Amino acid sequence: MELHAAKSRVPEAQNLYLNRKRHLARQHYAVYTLAYLAPAGDEAHAGTRTLYKEQKTSEDAIIFKLGDVSYLANTGYPAAITSLPGRHGFAGGETNLPITVVSTNESTITQQTLEDTLQTYAESDDVYTPDFLESVYITSTVAGASMDATASSYLASLDVKQTFTSMRAASGYGHSSIAISNTTSLPPGPYLATISSNTITFAPVYRLYEDTYRDFLYGSYAADFTPNTSFIALDRSLPSFGYSAIPVPSRLYSLYDTRPFAGFRVAIKDLFDMKGLVTSGGSQAWAYISEPAVSTAPSIQRILDLGGVLVGKYKLAQFASGANPWDWQDEHYPFNPRGDGWLTCSASSSGGGCSIAAYDWLDFAIGSDTGSSMRRPAAVSGTFGNRPSQGMITLEGVIPLGGATDTAGVFSRDPYMWSYFAKHWYIPSLHQSSNMTGLSTLNVPESAGFPKTILYPIDYLPLNNSAAEPILDAFIANMSSIFGMTVKRFNFTATVQSNSTPAAVRNITVLNNLPSMGSRAQYEVIARPLIAAWAKLFDGRFPPIDSARRNGFKNWNETANSLEAYNAGLMQKSAAVEWYETSLQYSTPESCSESVMLYDIGTGGLPSYREEDLNNSPNASFLAVKPLGAAITGAGICPLYGCADFTIPIGQVPYYSDVTFHEEMVPVTINMVVKRGCDFVLFDMIERLADAGVLKEVKTGRTAF
Repeated sequence: MELHAAKSRVPEAQNLYLNRKRHLARQHYAVYTLAYLAPAGDEAHAGTRTLYKEQKTSEDAIIFKLGDVSYLANTGYPAAITSLPGRHGFAGGETNLPITVVSTNESTITQQTLEDTLQTYAESDDVYTPDFLESVYITSTVAGASMDATASSYLASLDVKQTFTSMRAASGYGHSSIAISNTTSLPPGPYLATISSNTITFAPVYRLYEDTYRDFLYGSYAADFTPNTSFIALDRSLPSFGYSAIPVPSRLYSLYDTRPFAGFRVAIKDLFDMKGLVTSGGSQAWAYISEPAVSTAPSIQRILDLGGVLVGKYKLAQFASGANPWDWQDEHYPFNPRGDGWLTCSASSSGGGCSIAAYDWLDFAIGSDTGSSMRRPAAVSGTFGNRPSQGMITLEGVIPLGGATDTAGVFSRDPYMWSYFAKHWYIPSLHQSSNMTGLSTLNVPESAGFPKTILYPIDYLPLNNSAAEPILDAFIANMSSIFGMTVKRFNFTATVQSNSTPAAVRNITVLNNLPSMGSRAQYEVIARPLIAAWAKLFDGRFPPIDSARRNGFKNWNETANSLEAYNAGLMQKSAAVEWYETSLQYSTPESCSESVMLYDIGTGGLPSYREEDLNNSPNASFLAVKPLGAAITGAGICPLYGCADFTIPIGQVPYYSDVTFHEEMVPVTINMVVKRGCDFVLFDMIERLADAGVLKEVKTGRTAF
């Protein structure tokens, strides 16, 4: 066996704590050529295939290449092991070969059966390729099924070197098929078979996609097929890759899985625990003092229970801050595929929105939103993203920021799939308790009448770019027509500040700076233990923390952020929510939310760049800019009042790029806000607007449409 050394692309750490970057020991792999060993007496079908074997410290996996595509096989936890008659022992002992499992419900497998089945596999999966027809395992759910001569001849025409089956099979090409024990529970699709003298093992394979936009921290895959599986990080690139490899399983493995999320590929923000992985919060210092999670966060476990697959952890602003691109230090800021490729991904769920905008092979990304961290990344990437009603889903097993203002949402490109995912993910048993939110028990009706009023806040609209305004006007006109709605223009800030409630509820600026709106939860759970541990480990030194959090952690005011002040702030916020749900966005007998309010959390159709100086142009915009006359940014409304706030892509407009010096396109989005608890009504509206062609699935790449 020929062996060639291959260098790791991960640079050596400069400091002690970087040596333990995230949670993996430094690992290497080697390239070797492995001969395909034919069964004894069938040397005519022998050949060679190049594989990259991963030499892991704990888990067993093989990285190999077919054609120009790289794959990972989880040989440590095979999908099935079945017996192989001794008389068919393979010369030379154990060997690996690509194999396709073909599963049918036919009593007689013919050439047409195989042609149709393999065509379906090719059209519905990006992992399977004809290269996996090196060998096949054919099975049927029908007892006594058989394979006729046309099927055998067809397999010969495909140059299939070995056929395994648990049924009667006709011979007549090359060599006869080998009978093995029936494994009808084995999902169809591509595998790496490991064959010994008496067994054949089927290891699931993952296609390795290059994270060309650098949106992920690392890829991951499930260690096994148990409900409470742990995860293995693939924290590396390949010799042919410049950036991290993300392992993506075959969609065929879920072909007959009836669970709602079967086969959905989901990326996770590195605030959420995944069993077996260190939750870094975007901080290498925190990762250094932390151990791998012993369980998966309930909100993420829900996705697994519904059949979803988790493909990796994506990048975030450190500790879920709102750090600008130019303030990131621990990680390289992710790239946005839209426009000139130099636009911001916003924060803190930066890699979530941008990865959904970048990669067709990714279906959803899970993020959190405390101040704007789902909604702004969705806006700048031209994707669908939501901040749900406060208390919609538990945040147990998630690094906190605001505690009572933290929420979890999902990014998607498709309005229908976005609604579908949310309606299955958000369930009453996972709602947060009132003890956490400080608000009333959340009630989420599954069906109710649509809102009758469009609230148009003149202190937050129109859009900044006049070229984008016709897109918004058309969207409003369509909403009015489809739902029979009327438009009400009003000044949000003046409405709040002129209400007859006590001053503590009227003063929106004070409300927005309550201790309950701050980061007390994060300081107690993260900052305090991190500072203490680092000082003990490194002679009293303060931990290396990005600038967005450094001063706040260093100069923490214990008195202003006491538990008593926090609880008093919760009561004040609760009073504000009660006013909001009585006087501004309220329920009627006909609708969960009488109105839907529109505003723009993004840039109003202007580019916002990852490079600071470029945003000083009058034809560009910084993010999180408070409009003139407004007391707070529009992003701050729902963290304060607990309402549901969805970012919706509605179009795109041209801009002249100061990077490519060429005309590019930037997404145009609008935010739709409804009363707390009315999320599913708003998702129903999204579906109805999609039915009418008003909302469309967005593309990946430079342009959303």
